[in-house]
Amino acid sequence: MAHAYGIYIRFDFGTDEEKAQQARHKLDGWRQAFRLDKRVQYKMDRPESLAAGDGANPAPAEKPAAGSKPKERPAAKTAAKAASKSGESKGTRAEAAKADAPANDKVGLLVRLYFSPHEKLSEQRWLARIPAEEPFKSASPKVIHQNDPEFEATDQQFESISQ
Repeated sequence: MAHAYGIYIRFDFGTDEEKAQQARHKLDGWRQAFRLDKRVQYKMDRPESLAAGDGANPAPAEKPAAGSKPKERPAAKTAAKAASKSGESKGTRAEAAKADAPANDKVGLLVRLYFSPHEKLSEQRWLARIPAEEPFKSASPKVIHQNDPEFEATDQQFESISQ
């Protein structure tokens, strides 16, 4: 286990991608405003898309050897530049991203509070604040402390999510 101390908060947003993105944005704001870079970390958890992504990852690993992958990247960059030059707003990009994602995927958010032992008061305040705020409140927060039986599995899951 890489981290011997910490607390996890698991949020289940169901299929509401918009609420999950609002929660992610709020966490980013807090991390920047309060300089919580290493103390508050999060990862989006999409169980169905992760399982589908695992099966698709080995095939693209073989394609770079054939040389088709490098040709796709500049085309993607060109398309992204063209989209940004055409005056496309952030809202339409978010809607396009939402349309690309399957509608039945569940979205979860796994937050790790990793305060050192002498920062107990800060840890308690963030542990009380995060689940009480609006985008998090409706996502059925579940706090997992270090001494809980599912802590080890949650820690391994957090480390395995790539983001």
